[in-house]
Parts: sequence; C-alpha cells; structure tokens
Amino acid sequence: MELSPRLEQEWELHRPAVFGAAYRLLGSVAEAEDVVQDVWLRAAAAEDLAQVANLRAWLITVAARTAYNVLRSARVRREDYVGPWLPEPLLTGPDAAGPVLVDESVGTAMMVVMRELAPPERVAFVLHDVFGLPFEQIAGVLGRSVPASRKLASRARGRVAAARDSEPEAARGERERVVAAFRAASQAGDLARLVAVLDPDVVYVADGGGRAKAARVPVRGRDRLAPMLAWIEGRHPAERIEPIEVGGQPALITYRDGVPAWVDTFGIRDGRIVTIWRVVNPEKLRRLGHL
Repeated sequence: MELSPRLEQEWELHRPAVFGAAYRLLGSVAEAEDVVQDVWLRAAAAEDLAQVANLRAWLITVAARTAYNVLRSARVRREDYVGPWLPEPLLTGPDAAGPVLVDESVGTAMMVVMRELAPPERVAFVLHDVFGLPFEQIAGVLGRSVPASRKLASRARGRVAAARDSEPEAARGERERVVAAFRAASQAGDLARLVAVLDPDVVYVADGGGRAKAARVPVRGRDRLAPMLAWIEGRHPAERIEPIEVGGQPALITYRDGVPAWVDTFGIRDGRIVTIWRVVNPEKLRRLGHL
C-alpha cells in the first residue's frame, strides 16, 4: 500500500488528537489505541487525502465515528459492568510514552461525567467543545440534523458545568502538596494523618470491574474511610507508592509483588481530599507495569 505523501508528513502531528478524541469518548487506553489503528488504516487506504482541506478535522471525525460505533456496540457490556466504572488511567507528563493532549477533559472527574452522558451527547460535546469541529461535521458522525447536534452538545455542556461547579479545580501546587501528604500517611498507615488530609464528606470510589477485590459501592465520610484505608495498608502493606501524573493531574500508583495494585486519582478542595478514585481492575493497570 502506497501511502499518501501528506499522510506520511502529517500523521505524527495529528496522532495525539486522534488518540485524544477516542480516549475522551471511550475512557479506555486500549480501545483508543485500537481506534487510532483503524483510523490509520482508513487514512492509508484513502485516495483523496490531498483534497482534504483540514486533515486534522478529517482524522478526528473518522476517530469519532469509529469510537461512536464502539460505544453503541458496548451498551450491554457497560450495563453489566461489576461495581463502579472509572476510566483507564492515562499517563501524562513525563510518564507518558508519547505526546498526549492534556486538558481538564481527561481528568478523572470529567471522564466520570462523560460516562454518564448518552453516547450522542458525549460525541457532540467532545467534538465541538474540546476539538472545535463544526456542527455540520458532527451531525454527519451522529446521523442527526445540525440543530439536533447543537442541542446534544448544549445538554452535555450543562451537565459538565454542573460537575465543575460542584468540584472546583484546585491549583497545581495545592494538589501536589495534598497528594504528597496522603502518600506519606498511607505509607505509614497513620490514621491520624489520613484523617487530617481527608474532607469530612470525602467519597471513595473503587473500580475492580469484578476482577479484583474492591468496594462495589462508594464509601462516604472520613470517619468510615480513614480507618478502612489504614486497615488495607496494615493488612496488605504496599511494596511502594509512587507519584505519577494521570490525566494531567498528580496521582499515585501502588505496587505489590512488583506489579501495579491500584492507581489513585483525587478531587481536592480547600486543601483536603474530597474524592478518591481508585482503579484496581488489573485490565486497566497492565499498561502501567513498566513504570
């Protein structure tokens, strides 16, 4: 297969956007990588790329259409998921294997909100509000009219705005300080220090996916959560807990027996942790083993 000279020249430039669109829609690094491969094959087989005015938009559109098909076909699988669902951790910053487009839309809080949107709403929001595609193209992906696509994006925007208002973004320095304090308390199994870093109304959400032991309902309240975390560390001490960056934010990865046991990301407000999202599902951790 002879590649278009334009594709050879521009693919690596646009690949992060292709992956970024797929990951934001699917919440899975593995599935996003599959979409990237599909888009590459589609683009390599295309005979008229030289006539495409905006190759980035064309590639993102193909990625969105492919991801949208995955979303619709995975409906039953999503309904049967055991326990809470969390996105597969996306390594960013110095830990990333390659360039990653980072903004608040890849943070855990936003990805959880995205999961709650209907697939057409998610596609309309990501393509328009994150990647700036016109509604004429979005309508083609969704098989809807332009006004209907605008309405879908508006509805999603309202849900996202409500989530932002309920959990304001903490500054980077504050996040790093609080996560470091949580790490130190966890390593020590120190109940008093854990209590000090947790908000009284903290919520803990764990994703084991039925493949690892994890709470199947959120644990609410510092008085319940702090002793539970201290007990976990005391009964099954971590080999090590390392700082990483996930979705553009400070996070922690805990190792046991040389492999990742879980990844924690955090919602932080007023110097305390208000949400802990813990991914325990080994299927979502296997790409992190090289750290």
